[in-house]
Amino acid sequence: MEQTALVLGATGGVGGEVARLLVARGWRVKALHRGQRRGDGLDWIVGDAMNRDDVLRAAHGVQLIVHAVNPPGYRNWGKLVLPMLDNTIAAARASGARILLPGTVYNYGPDVFPFIAEDAPQRPVTRKGAIRVEMERRLKDCGLPVLIVRCGDFFGPRAGNSWFAQGLVKPGKPVTSISNPGAPGIGHQWAYLPDVAETMVRLVERGDVLPVFARYAMQGYWDADGLQMTGAIARVVGKPELRAGAFPWWLTTVAAPFVTVFRELREMRYLWRQPVRLSNARLLAVLGSEPHTPLDEAVQRTLEGLGCLPCSGLQAIRSAPGQPGLPG
Repeated sequence: MEQTALVLGATGGVGGEVARLLVARGWRVKALHRGQRRGDGLDWIVGDAMNRDDVLRAAHGVQLIVHAVNPPGYRNWGKLVLPMLDNTIAAARASGARILLPGTVYNYGPDVFPFIAEDAPQRPVTRKGAIRVEMERRLKDCGLPVLIVRCGDFFGPRAGNSWFAQGLVKPGKPVTSISNPGAPGIGHQWAYLPDVAETMVRLVERGDVLPVFARYAMQGYWDADGLQMTGAIARVVGKPELRAGAFPWWLTTVAAPFVTVFRELREMRYLWRQPVRLSNARLLAVLGSEPHTPLDEAVQRTLEGLGCLPCSGLQAIRSAPGQPGLPG
Protein backbone atom coordinates (compact mmCIF):
# COMPACT_ATOMS: atom_id res chain seq x y z
CA MET A 1 0.00 0.00 0.00
CA GLU A 2 1.46 3.36 -1.04
CA GLN A 3 2.46 5.60 1.84
CA THR A 4 1.90 9.32 1.63
CA ALA A 5 3.70 12.17 3.40
CA LEU A 6 3.10 15.90 3.61
CA VAL A 7 6.22 18.03 3.83
CA LEU A 8 5.95 21.56 5.17
CA GLY A 9 9.12 23.40 4.24
CA ALA A 10 9.99 21.32 1.17
CA THR A 11 11.93 24.22 -0.36
CA GLY A 12 14.22 24.36 2.69
CA GLY A 13 17.28 22.34 3.50
CA VAL A 14 15.91 19.65 5.82
CA GLY A 15 12.43 19.48 4.31
CA GLY A 16 13.73 19.26 0.76
CA GLU A 17 16.26 16.56 1.56
CA VAL A 18 13.71 14.44 3.42
CA ALA A 19 11.09 14.94 0.69
CA ARG A 20 13.43 13.78 -2.08
CA LEU A 21 14.56 10.77 -0.08
CA LEU A 22 10.97 9.74 0.68
CA VAL A 23 10.19 9.88 -3.04
CA ALA A 24 13.24 7.69 -3.73
CA ARG A 25 11.91 5.23 -1.12
CA GLY A 26 8.59 4.93 -2.96
CA TRP A 27 6.47 7.36 -0.97
CA ARG A 28 4.01 9.75 -2.51
CA VAL A 29 5.03 13.16 -1.18
CA LYS A 30 2.81 16.22 -1.06
CA ALA A 31 4.45 19.59 -0.49
CA LEU A 32 2.66 22.77 0.62
CA HIS A 33 3.93 26.02 -0.88
CA ARG A 34 2.54 29.53 -1.16
CA GLY A 35 3.18 29.70 -4.92
CA GLN A 36 2.99 27.39 -7.92
CA ARG A 37 5.94 24.97 -8.12
CA ARG A 38 6.92 21.82 -9.97
CA GLY A 39 9.69 19.27 -9.81
CA ASP A 40 11.56 16.89 -7.48
CA GLY A 41 8.83 14.27 -7.98
CA LEU A 42 6.61 16.02 -5.43
CA ASP A 43 2.90 16.79 -5.59
CA TRP A 44 2.99 20.54 -4.99
CA ILE A 45 -0.09 22.05 -3.35
CA VAL A 46 -0.72 25.79 -3.18
CA GLY A 47 -1.27 26.81 0.42
CA ASP A 48 0.21 28.45 3.50
CA ALA A 49 1.43 26.70 6.65
CA MET A 50 -0.06 29.61 8.60
CA ASN A 51 -3.53 28.73 7.30
CA ARG A 52 -5.00 25.81 9.22
CA ASP A 53 -7.53 24.95 6.52
CA ASP A 54 -4.74 24.74 3.93
CA VAL A 55 -2.73 22.37 6.12
CA LEU A 56 -5.75 20.22 6.97
CA ARG A 57 -6.65 19.93 3.29
CA ALA A 58 -3.10 19.02 2.25
CA ALA A 59 -2.74 16.46 5.06
CA HIS A 60 -5.82 14.46 4.14
CA GLY A 61 -4.89 10.79 3.81
CA VAL A 62 -1.21 11.14 4.82
CA GLN A 63 0.67 8.91 7.27
CA LEU A 64 3.51 11.37 7.94
CA ILE A 65 3.77 15.15 8.29
CA VAL A 66 7.30 16.56 8.12
CA HIS A 67 7.26 19.88 9.97
CA ALA A 68 10.39 21.56 8.60
CA VAL A 69 8.93 24.98 7.91
CA ASN A 70 10.34 28.31 9.12
CA PRO A 71 9.44 31.91 8.30
CA PRO A 72 11.64 33.19 5.44
CA GLY A 73 14.73 35.00 6.69
CA TYR A 74 13.65 34.41 10.32
CA ARG A 75 11.19 37.33 10.02
CA ASN A 76 8.58 37.28 12.80
CA TRP A 77 9.98 33.93 13.90
CA GLY A 78 8.73 34.26 17.46
CA LYS A 79 5.16 35.07 16.41
CA LEU A 80 4.73 32.55 13.58
CA VAL A 81 6.48 29.36 14.66
CA LEU A 82 4.03 28.16 17.32
CA PRO A 83 0.85 28.86 15.30
CA MET A 84 2.34 26.90 12.39
CA LEU A 85 3.08 23.98 14.69
CA ASP A 86 -0.46 24.09 16.10
CA ASN A 87 -1.77 23.78 12.53
CA THR A 88 0.40 20.73 11.97
CA ILE A 89 -0.84 19.13 15.20
CA ALA A 90 -4.45 19.75 14.15
CA ALA A 91 -3.80 18.21 10.73
CA ALA A 92 -2.04 15.19 12.24
CA ARG A 93 -4.94 14.65 14.62
CA ALA A 94 -7.39 14.71 11.71
CA SER A 95 -5.36 12.35 9.52
CA GLY A 96 -3.79 10.11 12.16
CA ALA A 97 -0.30 10.95 10.88
CA ARG A 98 3.03 10.85 12.67
CA ILE A 99 4.77 14.23 12.99
CA LEU A 100 8.48 14.46 12.19
CA LEU A 101 10.28 17.52 13.56
CA PRO A 102 13.95 18.44 13.02
CA GLY A 103 15.28 19.28 16.48
CA THR A 104 18.04 21.66 17.57
CA VAL A 105 20.50 22.15 20.43
CA TYR A 106 18.90 25.53 21.18
CA ASN A 107 16.68 23.74 23.72
CA TYR A 108 19.60 23.28 26.09
CA GLY A 109 21.48 25.65 28.34
CA PRO A 110 25.05 25.52 29.61
CA ASP A 111 23.95 23.55 32.68
CA VAL A 112 23.97 20.32 30.58
CA PHE A 113 27.04 21.09 28.43
CA PRO A 114 29.36 19.75 27.10
CA PHE A 115 27.91 16.24 26.54
CA ILE A 116 24.13 16.20 26.18
CA ALA A 117 22.13 13.01 26.74
CA GLU A 118 18.84 12.57 24.90
CA ASP A 119 16.86 12.97 28.13
CA ALA A 120 18.84 15.95 29.45
CA PRO A 121 16.70 18.70 31.05
CA GLN A 122 15.87 21.56 28.70
CA ARG A 123 16.66 24.91 30.32
CA PRO A 124 17.46 27.26 27.43
CA VAL A 125 19.08 30.67 27.81
CA THR A 126 17.80 32.27 24.60
CA ARG A 127 14.44 33.41 23.25
CA LYS A 128 14.66 30.98 20.35
CA GLY A 129 15.57 28.15 22.70
CA ALA A 130 12.51 28.84 24.87
CA ILE A 131 10.26 28.65 21.79
CA ARG A 132 11.88 25.38 20.74
CA VAL A 133 11.21 23.92 24.18
CA GLU A 134 7.57 24.99 23.95
CA MET A 135 7.30 23.36 20.52
CA GLU A 136 8.44 20.03 21.90
CA ARG A 137 6.19 20.38 24.96
CA ARG A 138 3.14 20.85 22.71
CA LEU A 139 4.14 17.85 20.63
CA LYS A 140 4.60 15.68 23.70
CA ASP A 141 1.25 16.74 25.15
CA CYS A 142 -0.72 16.25 21.93
CA GLY A 143 -0.79 12.45 22.37
CA LEU A 144 0.00 11.80 18.70
CA PRO A 145 2.95 9.82 17.27
CA VAL A 146 5.87 12.24 17.17
CA LEU A 147 9.48 11.78 16.04
CA ILE A 148 12.12 14.42 16.80
CA VAL A 149 15.65 14.03 15.41
CA ARG A 150 18.21 16.43 16.86
CA CYS A 151 21.65 17.17 15.45
CA GLY A 152 24.41 19.75 15.17
CA ASP A 153 24.73 22.57 12.63
CA PHE A 154 23.51 21.60 9.16
CA PHE A 155 25.60 21.69 6.02
CA GLY A 156 25.08 20.20 2.59
CA PRO A 157 24.71 21.03 -1.11
CA ARG A 158 21.14 22.28 -0.61
CA ALA A 159 21.22 23.35 3.02
CA GLY A 160 19.89 26.89 2.49
CA ASN A 161 20.66 29.17 5.43
CA SER A 162 23.44 27.56 7.45
CA TRP A 163 26.51 28.47 9.45
CA PHE A 164 28.63 26.76 6.79
CA ALA A 165 27.29 29.06 4.05
CA GLN A 166 26.88 32.20 6.15
CA GLY A 167 29.89 31.96 8.43
CA LEU A 168 32.66 29.83 6.92
CA VAL A 169 32.70 30.52 3.16
CA LYS A 170 31.13 32.89 0.64
CA PRO A 171 28.56 31.15 -1.60
CA GLY A 172 28.98 31.58 -5.34
CA LYS A 173 32.68 32.39 -5.13
CA PRO A 174 35.89 30.33 -5.15
CA VAL A 175 37.23 29.79 -1.64
CA THR A 176 40.05 32.26 -1.02
CA SER A 177 39.47 32.62 2.72
CA ILE A 178 37.71 30.71 5.50
CA SER A 179 36.16 32.11 8.67
CA ASN A 180 35.84 30.18 11.91
CA PRO A 181 33.06 31.32 14.28
CA GLY A 182 34.40 29.16 17.11
CA ALA A 183 36.85 30.08 19.81
CA PRO A 184 40.31 28.47 19.44
CA GLY A 185 40.34 24.85 20.57
CA ILE A 186 36.57 24.66 21.15
CA GLY A 187 34.82 21.63 19.67
CA HIS A 188 31.71 21.89 17.50
CA GLN A 189 29.16 19.42 16.12
CA TRP A 190 28.08 19.34 12.48
CA ALA A 191 25.48 17.33 10.55
CA TYR A 192 25.49 16.59 6.81
CA LEU A 193 21.94 16.99 5.54
CA PRO A 194 21.78 13.84 3.36
CA ASP A 195 22.87 11.83 6.42
CA VAL A 196 20.23 13.60 8.53
CA ALA A 197 17.51 12.79 6.00
CA GLU A 198 18.64 9.15 5.80
CA THR A 199 18.53 8.87 9.58
CA MET A 200 15.06 10.42 9.76
CA VAL A 201 13.62 8.17 7.06
CA ARG A 202 15.14 5.04 8.60
CA LEU A 203 13.50 5.91 11.90
CA VAL A 204 10.17 6.55 10.17
CA GLU A 205 10.49 3.13 8.56
CA ARG A 206 10.95 1.65 12.06
CA GLY A 207 7.87 3.47 13.31
CA ASP A 208 6.29 0.30 14.66
CA VAL A 209 9.00 -0.01 17.34
CA LEU A 210 9.23 3.67 18.29
CA PRO A 211 7.54 5.10 21.38
CA VAL A 212 4.62 7.45 20.77
CA PHE A 213 6.84 10.43 21.60
CA ALA A 214 10.30 9.60 20.28
CA ARG A 215 13.40 11.80 20.50
CA TYR A 216 16.80 10.88 19.09
CA ALA A 217 20.07 12.73 18.57
CA MET A 218 22.73 12.30 15.88
CA GLN A 219 26.47 12.37 16.41
CA GLY A 220 27.22 13.66 12.90
CA TYR A 221 30.73 15.09 12.81
CA TRP A 222 32.38 15.98 16.09
CA ASP A 223 35.05 18.60 15.36
CA ALA A 224 36.99 18.18 18.60
CA ASP A 225 39.25 21.23 18.29
CA GLY A 226 37.18 23.39 15.95
CA LEU A 227 39.72 23.00 13.14
CA GLN A 228 38.59 19.82 11.39
CA MET A 229 35.84 21.40 9.30
CA THR A 230 37.93 24.36 8.17
CA GLY A 231 40.81 21.98 7.45
CA ALA A 232 38.53 19.82 5.27
CA ILE A 233 37.47 22.90 3.29
CA ALA A 234 41.12 23.79 2.68
CA ARG A 235 41.95 20.25 1.53
CA VAL A 236 38.94 19.98 -0.76
CA VAL A 237 39.69 23.27 -2.56
CA GLY A 238 43.32 22.22 -3.02
CA LYS A 239 44.77 24.78 -0.61
CA PRO A 240 45.85 22.75 2.44
CA GLU A 241 47.96 25.68 3.60
CA LEU A 242 44.87 27.92 3.92
CA ARG A 243 44.21 28.80 7.56
CA ALA A 244 40.89 30.05 8.87
CA GLY A 245 40.55 33.54 10.25
CA ALA A 246 38.25 34.66 13.04
CA PHE A 247 34.60 35.20 12.20
CA PRO A 248 33.68 38.93 12.43
CA TRP A 249 31.29 38.72 15.37
CA TRP A 250 31.50 42.49 15.73
CA LEU A 251 29.61 42.77 12.44
CA THR A 252 26.64 40.83 13.81
CA THR A 253 26.53 43.23 16.76
CA VAL A 254 26.56 46.30 14.55
CA ALA A 255 24.05 44.94 12.04
CA ALA A 256 21.72 43.14 14.49
CA PRO A 257 19.30 46.07 14.89
CA PHE A 258 18.81 46.25 11.11
CA VAL A 259 19.31 42.68 9.76
CA THR A 260 17.20 39.86 11.24
CA VAL A 261 19.60 37.07 10.25
CA PHE A 262 22.53 38.77 11.99
CA ARG A 263 20.43 39.21 15.11
CA GLU A 264 19.63 35.50 15.12
CA LEU A 265 23.28 34.56 14.54
CA ARG A 266 24.37 36.78 17.40
CA GLU A 267 21.94 35.12 19.79
CA MET A 268 23.51 31.72 19.13
CA ARG A 269 27.09 32.81 19.77
CA TYR A 270 27.20 30.96 23.10
CA LEU A 271 27.16 27.66 21.16
CA TRP A 272 30.53 28.59 19.62
CA ARG A 273 32.20 29.58 22.89
CA GLN A 274 32.08 26.15 24.52
CA PRO A 275 31.94 22.55 23.31
CA VAL A 276 28.41 21.22 22.79
CA ARG A 277 28.07 17.56 21.85
CA LEU A 278 24.99 15.36 21.50
CA SER A 279 24.90 11.69 22.48
CA ASN A 280 23.52 9.30 19.85
CA ALA A 281 23.33 6.26 22.17
CA ARG A 282 19.54 5.99 21.93
CA LEU A 283 19.68 6.27 18.14
CA LEU A 284 22.24 3.49 17.88
CA ALA A 285 20.08 1.27 20.06
CA VAL A 286 17.29 1.51 17.46
CA LEU A 287 19.18 1.65 14.15
CA GLY A 288 22.43 -0.11 15.04
CA SER A 289 24.47 2.50 13.17
CA GLU A 290 24.24 6.10 12.04
CA PRO A 291 24.51 7.07 8.34
CA HIS A 292 27.84 8.82 7.90
CA THR A 293 29.39 10.28 4.74
CA PRO A 294 33.19 10.81 4.88
CA LEU A 295 33.87 14.43 5.84
CA ASP A 296 35.88 15.47 2.78
CA GLU A 297 33.25 14.01 0.45
CA ALA A 298 30.46 15.82 2.31
CA VAL A 299 32.39 19.10 2.23
CA GLN A 300 33.10 18.73 -1.50
CA ARG A 301 29.44 18.18 -2.30
CA THR A 302 28.50 21.13 -0.14
CA LEU A 303 30.98 23.48 -1.82
CA GLU A 304 29.80 22.32 -5.25
CA GLY A 305 26.21 22.97 -4.25
CA LEU A 306 27.13 26.45 -3.01
CA GLY A 307 28.86 27.30 -6.27
CA CYS A 308 32.29 27.47 -4.64
CA LEU A 309 33.64 24.54 -6.69
CA PRO A 310 32.88 23.25 -10.19
CA CYS A 311 30.82 20.08 -10.05
CA SER A 312 33.12 17.04 -10.10
CA GLY A 313 30.37 14.50 -10.68
CA LEU A 314 29.98 13.57 -7.02
CA GLN A 315 26.57 15.20 -6.97
CA ALA A 316 25.43 12.91 -9.75
CA ILE A 317 25.95 9.85 -7.53
CA ARG A 318 22.60 8.50 -6.42
CA SER A 319 22.23 6.16 -3.47
CA ALA A 320 20.61 2.78 -3.69
CA PRO A 321 17.78 2.21 -1.19
CA GLY A 322 19.20 1.59 2.25
CA GLN A 323 22.73 2.69 1.31
CA PRO A 324 23.98 5.01 4.09
CA GLY A 325 25.65 8.32 3.57
CA LEU A 326 24.71 9.09 -0.02
CA PRO A 327 21.95 11.55 -0.90
CA GLY A 328 18.81 10.04 -2.38
